[in-house]
Amino acid sequence: MEHIVVFITLFCLLILFASGRIRHDFVALIGLLFLVIVGIVDAEGAFSGFGHPAVITVAAVLIIGKALEQSGLIDWIGKYVLKVGRSLTLQILTLSALVAVASAFMNNVGALAIMMPIAIHLARKSGYPPSLVLMPIAFASLLGGMTTLIGTPPNIIIATFRHDAMGEAFGMFDFAPVGVVLAGAGVIYIALIGWRLLPRRSSSKSDLALFDIEDYITEVVVTKDSKVLGKTIGSIKVTDGTDVQLLGIVRNNIRMHIPGRQEVLQEGDILILETDTEDLKTLIAETGVSLVGDKLLYKSAKGSDQIALMESIVMADSLLLGQTASGLRMRSRYGLNLLAVARKEQKILRRLDRVIFRAGDVLLLQGDEDTLRDRISELGCLPLARRELNLKNTTKIPLALGIFVASIILVVGGWFPVQVAFPLAAVAMVLTGVISPKNVYSSVDWPVIVLLGAMIPVGIAMETSGGAEMIANMIMSFGQTLPGWAMIGIIMVITMFLSDIINNAATVVLMAPIAMSVAQASGSSIDPFLMAVAIGGSSAFLTPIGHQSNTLVMGPGGYAFGDYWRMGLVLEVIIVAVSVPLIMIVWPL
Repeated sequence: MEHIVVFITLFCLLILFASGRIRHDFVALIGLLFLVIVGIVDAEGAFSGFGHPAVITVAAVLIIGKALEQSGLIDWIGKYVLKVGRSLTLQILTLSALVAVASAFMNNVGALAIMMPIAIHLARKSGYPPSLVLMPIAFASLLGGMTTLIGTPPNIIIATFRHDAMGEAFGMFDFAPVGVVLAGAGVIYIALIGWRLLPRRSSSKSDLALFDIEDYITEVVVTKDSKVLGKTIGSIKVTDGTDVQLLGIVRNNIRMHIPGRQEVLQEGDILILETDTEDLKTLIAETGVSLVGDKLLYKSAKGSDQIALMESIVMADSLLLGQTASGLRMRSRYGLNLLAVARKEQKILRRLDRVIFRAGDVLLLQGDEDTLRDRISELGCLPLARRELNLKNTTKIPLALGIFVASIILVVGGWFPVQVAFPLAAVAMVLTGVISPKNVYSSVDWPVIVLLGAMIPVGIAMETSGGAEMIANMIMSFGQTLPGWAMIGIIMVITMFLSDIINNAATVVLMAPIAMSVAQASGSSIDPFLMAVAIGGSSAFLTPIGHQSNTLVMGPGGYAFGDYWRMGLVLEVIIVAVSVPLIMIVWPL
């Protein structure tokens, strides 16, 4: 009876994961707490998953990846990337290869986020749409993660499952014989063929070409006859439904960015507004302000050169998720004006205060040039404008690499398990100043940590309740006459399908017990089946929701939901065709 309850719970979780209406970490907590309430998961051990080696290792890897980035290593590499020629194939090959290599040793999304602004800059500089390069590097980040133990959370999880079953986990480079070949084949396919299957979105010539915002910015002047003269900004009301946003004031040729609600309007004040023609007519009629003219005076006002615009993308763990600009008080709290939102192929320039932000949205933000990038990062967004490369402070690169290599040696040499060696490396990087204590906590993807901590007991419950064995028997009865390689292929394809609709870490937690049960029922080694799950869990190439990397490029690339399978379907076929025989050779039954 317990296994039926577990199946129903997992089915409901899959629906919630796929819908995306509730964040995946909260979905996992809901499932865990429900199983605790019904008595299937012991209350005392309900949160034991947060002390699981996989959770500790994932957190340490995220910190190490951020430390390597802050050491200046990525900037040093980026200097050479910008020298790549104008050949689109060569640019995609170079960018994809670099992202794949970086993803082998740091967080997939982190590696992608570092290279995205460079990729967009190269695309715009060369005159082709970013849509041709962003999905390739997103897929490359997934491919690179397949190559090492720390390349992606699914590999770490699979290693701990093997340790629990056999007393020994997969090693640091045990994934490499299959993973490196797959990553190489995948990158070659992407660079030579894959990008040609993608849609060509409109090319952007500049950093602000995504939004034609100038058509919506106008100026009005407060005259002696204006009804708003002497009133505070906060007291001004216009007809409901009229969409007018105040971006600033020019007073005595000095620009005031985001004036406070208590600011009193004076005669001669020039109001910088974002609105359309109809709403502007309503505002003028109700307030008595006058149009300045065709020339926008604010551009020549003192202080305007300190106000900048920047595109940014809402990350999967952003503070903006589920919020609106007004609800978050973006203007008063962060000093930012929201000028436009792009979602998939739709550009939103009206009713911006009512837009509920989603992961992957591209925002056009206006703020003080000196603090704009920091404010965007504080909100959990990724600036899409290429920042200047920090090539002066590269002295920490040898130190960061030395600590990282030392931790790998500790793991490979068998002196410490990975869940000890990498936290040691993270602590060493803090003590040596490679990364600050403040950035240690901000570098951890906490939703993923909570997801893992909650899903591990759920996965164990499926195994202890007999659910995993039941599914394994069903698979075995379905494929009684099939050879071992076919069973491995089936497990991999099922895992791929799940990873396309739910988080890959959750997919692996659910599929690993089933794969081990299939192996035991068939009298085979569990290693090839676990490897099949690891590869399948990292092969979310058909949808934008299967992996954060896919979601991250959706807005900047202008991709529709159905664009992903165009390049991804062939890639998944290549992965199955190449990996199954390789697994059989490297990890025989």
